[in-house]
Amino acid sequence: MLLEKVKQHAALLITQAAANNNIQEKPIIVLGLSGGPDSVFLFHVLQTLAQENIITLVAAHLDHQWRTESAQDALFCSRLCIQHNVPCIIAKASMFQGAVSYNGSKEEVGRNLRRLLFEHARQTFNAHFISLAHHLQDQQETFFIRLARGTSLSGLHGMNEIDRNVLRPLLTTTKQEILAFLDTNNIAYLTDPSNTSDDFLRNRIRKYVIPALHQCDQRFDQKFQTSVQKLKQEDQFLHSMAEQTFATTFMYDTVKQRYSGELNKLRTLDPVIQQRVILAWLIKEKIPFAISSNYIEEIRRFIEQPHGGSHTIGTNITLHKKQKTIWIAKE
Repeated sequence: MLLEKVKQHAALLITQAAANNNIQEKPIIVLGLSGGPDSVFLFHVLQTLAQENIITLVAAHLDHQWRTESAQDALFCSRLCIQHNVPCIIAKASMFQGAVSYNGSKEEVGRNLRRLLFEHARQTFNAHFISLAHHLQDQQETFFIRLARGTSLSGLHGMNEIDRNVLRPLLTTTKQEILAFLDTNNIAYLTDPSNTSDDFLRNRIRKYVIPALHQCDQRFDQKFQTSVQKLKQEDQFLHSMAEQTFATTFMYDTVKQRYSGELNKLRTLDPVIQQRVILAWLIKEKIPFAISSNYIEEIRRFIEQPHGGSHTIGTNITLHKKQKTIWIAKE
């Protein structure tokens, strides 16, 4: 039975995440509840775990206020939670007005608004984790979106089941399985008409690319999961190599509270490992903005230059080279 299978998998994920974070008490989970089939299915999975006293479940729903029926969607989620005695925060997008800037992508704005709400709910309920209902087809769509827009190996292996305090128990469950379960058990859910619009790249991939791949090979879902798992393993291997290389290339100055790297070692590294070591360096230095491939490439070029000196990158970061050493100064 699908519910039992996913429930057991979710319980294992929660146990693993709790152990990773040294959580001894019963975990409190915030479910991102849109009212659509995926989140409604996950609601019933997690509610079963809550009934078995394995977790405490709470929910959060964001009314984007983009459609006239969005208030009815919020009411649907509220009633679902009341019916099952699950605490729920329902917020309107206007609550976060000014906290998210528009970058030309309505999808991205929506994601950022939901992140703000989920984090608000996590703090309100003193919760340990946020659970999202991304399923296998979401993973496939994300893969092709990133492939089309250009990405790294890390980007291609997609979303993780455990991503810090975010849990995704449905990443190996198909949309078809979810819909079949809900329809067979007469469980109501909402349908968002924007999910069929060709205005969005994700929808075009869902409607045209994924079905075409299924026509090419009925084993696509299985083969896709195998490939993603291999990509993830290779990415983890390279990450481990980069961390080991960083440890032998950089030293931490406890007085100046900064890392200093040996230029000769950095210059002899394979470009793949060199990029990852630079990324590890920037993360450890807690550089406070998004790091792009162009940003890392600019640092690589400065490292390769034979002369010393300084180079400002971004708005408040300066790289310094002196003799055989390189370090970062944050203004």
